[in-house]
Amino acid sequence: MSKTKRRIFRKPSRRSRRSKQNNNPNQVKPAPGSPPEAASANLCHDHGRAEDPGDHPGNGNGEAPRKAIVRFTGFGSERVVEETNPRIDTLKAKCQQFTVVWIDVEGVNDAEVNRQLAQAFHLHPLAMEDVVNTHQRAKVDPYHEHLFIVTRKGHFRERAETEQVAMFLGPNFVISFQEMQGDSFEPVRDRIRKSSGRLRQAGADFLAYTLIDSVVDSYFPLLDRYADRLDGIEDDIAQSLSSEVTARIHETRNDLLLLRRTMRPHRDAINELIRDEHDVISENTRVFLRDCADHTSQLIDLLETHREVCTDLRDYYLSLVSNRMNEVMKMLTIIATIFIPLSFVTGLYGMNFNTELPGNMPELNWPYAYVGALGLMATVAGSLLYYFYRKGWLSSDEEF
Repeated sequence: MSKTKRRIFRKPSRRSRRSKQNNNPNQVKPAPGSPPEAASANLCHDHGRAEDPGDHPGNGNGEAPRKAIVRFTGFGSERVVEETNPRIDTLKAKCQQFTVVWIDVEGVNDAEVNRQLAQAFHLHPLAMEDVVNTHQRAKVDPYHEHLFIVTRKGHFRERAETEQVAMFLGPNFVISFQEMQGDSFEPVRDRIRKSSGRLRQAGADFLAYTLIDSVVDSYFPLLDRYADRLDGIEDDIAQSLSSEVTARIHETRNDLLLLRRTMRPHRDAINELIRDEHDVISENTRVFLRDCADHTSQLIDLLETHREVCTDLRDYYLSLVSNRMNEVMKMLTIIATIFIPLSFVTGLYGMNFNTELPGNMPELNWPYAYVGALGLMATVAGSLLYYFYRKGWLSSDEEF
């Protein structure tokens, strides 16, 4: 009862959700100077909750319903049977015919498919609510007949994106829900077809581990993309000090921060699977889950390293900007220093004294006095330039 109340009170209005974007781990803030459309770019597709607060759990997330693609895979050590869009009411009976049954659903907005699966496999309504509300953090919720596991799979489309992958783990079945259509688990399916090894001989818990491991490993190429992006930013900084560079650094740093916020719950969820006793997870599978937990730790370390590189690049950029400003100020100072004595000479001989009286600038009446004054100023300017050159102040490689 307390759990139900907690979930009801977690249903804020759309306005309150917008006013509390910091509570949403999937929201990306646009970088300063970025185009207006960047404001709509999200690290994760956040479809929000149901339209009406207090609506029945699992009624939808406000998106237009789309037909889901259901893929059935039943296998054991001897055979593999696959079927696309089978009759839902026949799937429960098929669990008796195979060692492991995997039902993969692409798309979470097909209410009829969700209802039939929940009814056939006795899936908890609160878990089904989290399936269709795709902004969940990675977590593990134990129920009476199954485990409910939420993960987020990483993709890169110009910027980082994640999709929610929720799965139900039962005694001999796994039901997975992929938020976006497009079979991101085809490599796992291919392993089942071609291999007669551990995946075919183990139980449903090992299949669930394989799916979780696929989700976690999806972040490694994602971070490789960001490593390449950081290398490109460093090259751009060395070539030009464009103001767009700071926007790219800020955008990348925000993406990495949000990826870290996405990855940390994965480590906690996997450690919970390892630590807690669950009837549907064997001790042998826990050994493999420990390796998966190590991968999450490696990813978090990589994210921290990339964020530190972002900070270093920002400092590098600011240092170059400061050095360039120092060069400009140095050149202006040299020019001003040269013209100070010249201004003194011209100001001195520009005074309006009566030259016919004694002691009042008799040199103004000398022949070639103008040429002499120009020669004096040229000598002073040349002497100062030679002095600055000897001190190394005219070279951009030397400190002023």
